Amino acid sequence: MNAAPLLSVSHLTKHYAVRGGFFGRSRGDVHAVDDVTFDIAAGETLGLVGESGCGKSTIARTVLRLVEPTAGTIAWRGEPIERLPGAAMRPYRRELQAVFQDPYASLNPRMRAADIVAEPIRNFETLASGAIDERVRVLFEHVGLRPDQMMRYPYEFSGGQRQRLGIARALAPNPSLIVCDEPVSALDVSVQAQVINLLVDLQQTFGLSYLFVAHDLAVVEHISHRVAVMYLGRIVELTSTRALFDNPLHPYTEALLSAVPVPDPAYRRKRLILAGDVPSPMDLPAGCRFHTRCPYAFDRCRHEEPKLAEAAPAHFVACHLREPHLPGTTPAPH
Repeated sequence: MNAAPLLSVSHLTKHYAVRGGFFGRSRGDVHAVDDVTFDIAAGETLGLVGESGCGKSTIARTVLRLVEPTAGTIAWRGEPIERLPGAAMRPYRRELQAVFQDPYASLNPRMRAADIVAEPIRNFETLASGAIDERVRVLFEHVGLRPDQMMRYPYEFSGGQRQRLGIARALAPNPSLIVCDEPVSALDVSVQAQVINLLVDLQQTFGLSYLFVAHDLAVVEHISHRVAVMYLGRIVELTSTRALFDNPLHPYTEALLSAVPVPDPAYRRKRLILAGDVPSPMDLPAGCRFHTRCPYAFDRCRHEEPKLAEAAPAHFVACHLREPHLPGTTPAPH
């Protein structure tokens, strides 16, 4: 795996203004994403996990420039792209593709499957129609669809087949990175495994990188090389998949992992039950954003927000309990 990053996101921030009343006055900002930094290398999959509303999908859409960032930088192969106008973004859009959550809503119901996959090719390349048809046929075979299905409409496919069609469309312009926004959450469990295995095979075949957004930790563990855990718009833990699942350092990660079902009826995992609800992103708590639900919180957590720092080799965590040489504190138990 190439160590040089394809995508570098630095201090990415996205706030949404909330307006109301007769004159549409500002009522505050929704802090969807706050000061998020990460890299993705060639051939790497970075999993992005967390509860609903934590900012995962906002990061995905912002990286794709489907929404504009409030602050921060997005660099592709070292070139900043976060402020490029539409025409200047065109070469980068070919390399940055997406697979969306709903495999039906993301496909044009009035287009045949072959045209859905061919459209990105026509947008970015000048090829004869015969060459395009042949490329579409090859892409169908790569994603497990039959060439005789090319003339069908999206409603004639099952949910899993429609997601395969969406993957073929993402592959069509020969991208380097695909942003997968909950790509299997709308599918049956048996179909989920097939699509995940397909994504792994395609990564090896084409040398792809993935930003994989999900809330299912079992799926993330299977496909990701590294995992970033998000809470209320911030990354609270970032490390390799194996390190995260073997030794989670943030209490929130502990709680997420303790809720993962284990396929062994004799095994009894100790559950870490979080108290209360997730605070509003319009009214963030002072200090650590997790302290209102953390069973290990102490006074400093209520007043000072922890920074994402390296607590172990290549293992980054934002937690005061994990800071070295902190008097009067002990690491969170497991």
